[in-house]
Amino acid sequence: MVALKNLLTACFSWKEYPMQFFADTADVAAIRQLHEDHRIDGVTTNPSLMAKTGRPIMDVIAEICDIVDGPVSAEVTAADYENMLRQGRLLADIAENVAVKLPLTKDGLKACAALSDFGIMVNVTLCFTPMQALMAARAGAHFVSPFVGRLDDIGQQGMDLIIDIADIFDAHQMETEILAASIRHQAHVLEAAKAGAHVVTIPPKLFDELLQHPLTDAGIDRFNKDWQEAGGQEF
Repeated sequence: MVALKNLLTACFSWKEYPMQFFADTADVAAIRQLHEDHRIDGVTTNPSLMAKTGRPIMDVIAEICDIVDGPVSAEVTAADYENMLRQGRLLADIAENVAVKLPLTKDGLKACAALSDFGIMVNVTLCFTPMQALMAARAGAHFVSPFVGRLDDIGQQGMDLIIDIADIFDAHQMETEILAASIRHQAHVLEAAKAGAHVVTIPPKLFDELLQHPLTDAGIDRFNKDWQEAGGQEF
């Protein structure tokens, strides 16, 4: 029985197969709480989220990296290759688990290839087409971040993008992970999981919403009532 259990563990590693959950925030207190609850595998940030902290970006990234073992995306603000490369290396020096976040532009992909060659983890962001995702994968991106919600906002079906990218990556056995971003609600999380996203990044409040259902609450209340009526011991 032990041997069978070990074999199954090796074949179906919990860390390798299930979709990962990242927190999309720079709120250190929220990240710390989610980490303590064992519910996050990483963190994504962007300049807008960083600005809300009112603190130096490098300090915030360093603190997040101390809390979370998994990838922590930190975004460059430069628009040209040379400065992207310089800024990306500075961010990567903060901690080993920093994923440098680069925009899906010509210079961004050039910087992606260079940073990847240095052994630096890269998250290529602002992806809106399957071909953009394919180019990011070819440039050596560890993650590519399709923005689901923003496509929904302009009348397109954002989740179709996740499906198309997953089909392409599967067909060509690409190792780049699909990081579903711009997630707005529970349905987005469900559809991203069904579509084959490797990672979904969500705002902190959505973690609790994923656990909620009125029938769960009603069931707990009913069991507690029945327990008390049957003379059950109080704990």
